[in-house]
Amino acid sequence: MQPPLSSASPSPGTNLDFGRELALLLPDLRRRARYLTSHSGAAEDLVQDALERALRFQKSFVPGSNLRAWMMRILSNTFISTRRRRTIERRVLEQATHDPNGWMNGEPCNIRPGLTRSLERELSRLPPRIGATLRLVDLWDASYRDAAEILDVPVGTVMSRLHRGRTRLADALRANGNRPHEHAALAS
Repeated sequence: MQPPLSSASPSPGTNLDFGRELALLLPDLRRRARYLTSHSGAAEDLVQDALERALRFQKSFVPGSNLRAWMMRILSNTFISTRRRRTIERRVLEQATHDPNGWMNGEPCNIRPGLTRSLERELSRLPPRIGATLRLVDLWDASYRDAAEILDVPVGTVMSRLHRGRTRLADALRANGNRPHEHAALAS
């Protein structure tokens, strides 16, 4: 006969222990998040995002090491990533307001749908992982996070692949006598 769940003691290193240890860090995490964001609502969101990441990447935590330091690093990285993403989004939206083919203009776009033959050819010549990343983000408008989840890689890998792919694509188009800015879908 098995003992009731309430009296069962968890073995060291289980999810239950990890969750309890995280719960003990909540006051410190909230205090640090309020310092970083200067806003209690944003601080709570930041703590929640950091906890979600910690639970998702729990396997990378080395038992016996400093959980508080690990969580503070996750909290800081989450804050920096969020700030960076907002800055990029703001910049893109500002540029879109000045783009004659931008979605905010209200006038029909004169770029034809689909890819030019030369762009499609050069895209197909890229390594499959880089090409898939470019298609997800630049053609299908997936966010970096969504692309990372679909490709099962970290967001940094998505960003790296995009940079390499865009650079290779632009170089290949230039070498073939094309101007990369004519292919606005992927030259961003």
